[in-house]
Amino acid sequence: MENQKKRKIEVFTAGCSVCEPLVETVKSMACADCDVIVYNLAETKGNEAADKVKAYGIKAIPAVAVNGKLLSCCQNKGVSEAGLKNAGIGQPFS
Repeated sequence: MENQKKRKIEVFTAGCSVCEPLVETVKSMACADCDVIVYNLAETKGNEAADKVKAYGIKAIPAVAVNGKLLSCCQNKGVSEAGLKNAGIGQPFS
């Protein structure tokens, strides 16, 4: 089987009704080249998620990082579907 590269999509949430629609949007947009990981900060035990929040400079949730980089739409204005598409979510590698 050929080793394929995956787009790593990390979604940071509080597990609340405000965050859940974003999680569903990301999952519905994801394609075979997307690896979606959801960090529910309200339930996460250990430091991995907290370390990533700090490293990515996340100031508000929900937030999305792709391949280790916080999306620009998540830095101040909130997540947008256009921002997700611009990050390549849902678009197979050519």
